Amino acid sequence: MRIDIATLFPAMCEAVLSESVVGRGRKSGFITIECHNIRDYTLDKHRRVDDKAYGGGTGMVMQAQPVYDCIQAIKEKTGEERSRIIYLSPQGKRLDQQLVKELAEEEHLILLCGHYEGVDQRVLDELEVEEISVGDYVVTGGELPALIIADAVARLQEGVLPNEDAYSIESHYNGVLEYPQYTRPEVWRDRRVPDVLLSGHHQNIEKWQREKAVEVTKVKRPDMLENKEK
Repeated sequence: MRIDIATLFPAMCEAVLSESVVGRGRKSGFITIECHNIRDYTLDKHRRVDDKAYGGGTGMVMQAQPVYDCIQAIKEKTGEERSRIIYLSPQGKRLDQQLVKELAEEEHLILLCGHYEGVDQRVLDELEVEEISVGDYVVTGGELPALIIADAVARLQEGVLPNEDAYSIESHYNGVLEYPQYTRPEVWRDRRVPDVLLSGHHQNIEKWQREKAVEVTKVKRPDMLENKEK
């Protein structure tokens, strides 16, 4: 799978994507992720990519031309004409694990990071972008949301994690939250690891894990169980 990120801050994205699980997955060739500087495609000699909004108001708007040319250059480089183009926007469909699974099955994603007051609507219409939000709040730019999507999608690619169990038992993957986790020592500040986890009885451990996953979900996110029953 390949992910291309169109951004004003490629170094910021690279700093995150070069570390930990995603960084190792990239180095091993299990997923390709590249960052592209939208400023490289502006026609302005000062490398500006924004201008005042028509109709007034505070803040600036990213211009259509550099965004369009950057996306087209990505398509030409990759040879992908049917790329799924995603604009990270607070107005978009809210990201959840089901959507992450769907995105992870695509061959090519282009993530467009907006800034200022957003991007000229004409280029969003021309590129037929899909808008996705990582939550009902506003952040400075699209980089952090793009990194969230890239990380979540990369984890589901074959080879990035040791095996399927590394993600299939995690919170949200199967509609419930993950059961509690413990490590050494067996006793810490008079708190003991549950005896069943020390028993070595795999069936009992798996039963405890399933029950605890449901219990935790009932307490912390009862809405997830309600949605699962529908």
